[in-house]
Amino acid sequence: MSDKYKIYDQDKPYFLTLTIVGWMDLFTRKNHKILIADSLRYCQKEKGLLIFGYCLMPSHLHLIARTEGKLTLSEILRDFKKYTSKALIDQILEEPESRRNWMLQIFESEGKRRKRAQNYKLWQDGCHAEVILSNKFFYEKLNYIHNNPVKELIVERPENFLFSSARNYAGLSNYLEIVLESVKQESYRK
Repeated sequence: MSDKYKIYDQDKPYFLTLTIVGWMDLFTRKNHKILIADSLRYCQKEKGLLIFGYCLMPSHLHLIARTEGKLTLSEILRDFKKYTSKALIDQILEEPESRRNWMLQIFESEGKRRKRAQNYKLWQDGCHAEVILSNKFFYEKLNYIHNNPVKELIVERPENFLFSSARNYAGLSNYLEIVLESVKQESYRK
């Protein structure tokens, strides 16, 4: 397995992509999106996660983040994925979902294919981590994630997408508070 997209310097900010197995469009329901936002907020408040940018697409989550807490970024992401996997499966089981059987079958099949068998596997392994070492790369990735919903024809303008930091950068209300770019430059020096 390649080390190219691994977190190797826990003090640096990273561009991260967390993806649902099979690129399934899981985040189409309001309750699933709010669960992800609430879980990220918990990681910010309780685990020291600093988020500089994010966008929750139907099949994946983009983050630009680092940590300033006791836990490493890898540990925070591990805990986030573990908690949200269980919580999302519970939501699928308990609430009306027209694709319930199909989704659970895929998640169960993925779980059985792992060395350590699990009931369900929701997130793909890894997080496609790319270290951010310059302002140029930061803004390339920030613009990329903010324009993702526009490219996919979900919204006409980035700031119209409710689950994206494009709203924060445009001065609009949002589900998550983030560290705006003026603080971000500090993180490059660490």
